[in-house]
Amino acid sequence: MTDAPRLTLLTPHHVGAEHVDALVPALERACAAGDVAAVILRLAPADERSLIALVKRVAPAVQAAGAALVVAAPGFAGDLVSISARGGADGIHVDKPEEGTLQELRGRLRDGRILGVGGIETRHAAMDAGEAGIDYLMFGGLYPDGVAADAEGVHERTAWWAEIFETPCIGVACTEAEVAALAATGAEFVGLESGLWMDDPAGVARVQAALSEAAS
Repeated sequence: MTDAPRLTLLTPHHVGAEHVDALVPALERACAAGDVAAVILRLAPADERSLIALVKRVAPAVQAAGAALVVAAPGFAGDLVSISARGGADGIHVDKPEEGTLQELRGRLRDGRILGVGGIETRHAAMDAGEAGIDYLMFGGLYPDGVAADAEGVHERTAWWAEIFETPCIGVACTEAEVAALAATGAEFVGLESGLWMDDPAGVARVQAALSEAAS
């Protein structure tokens, strides 16, 4: 018997203040329904004060459930580390980082603060990211334009990484049909796109049951 992978919940892209009233109770329900290790909050670019205020509204609900809140903001040109720290989050997530970015961020994220990376589509880029001292590597998920990464490629890269490397990885499912195969890769975490949990209160419970069955 192996341990079931834990869950990572991905919010929709472009979360703004107008979305939080619906997002927070959905996160609370989802975190109560499964073994959720982390939530990746994908913020819409805005000014720093607005983003900090938004993170402060979301973080307590996630952390009260024992999960970590990791902040992402594709297209934001400001200081994401500052947004995360001042908002009370547990770390940051970056996609497709430029050369040298991860090393710089790793040096600034101290005291157990999380540095995660996604948007990685080649083995070479994955290994480069792993060498930068990241805390997890995420494969798959929806792009900001709503297009999904190729499910077969996500499964292949997740299985390859989980077999060889010690740095934890997240394989992201965009449909429930993808969950069991990702769980079987040996990945530490299975990520769920928002369509699998936000509007379906029973969605996380079904996924959790599938993960537990795969581990038995």
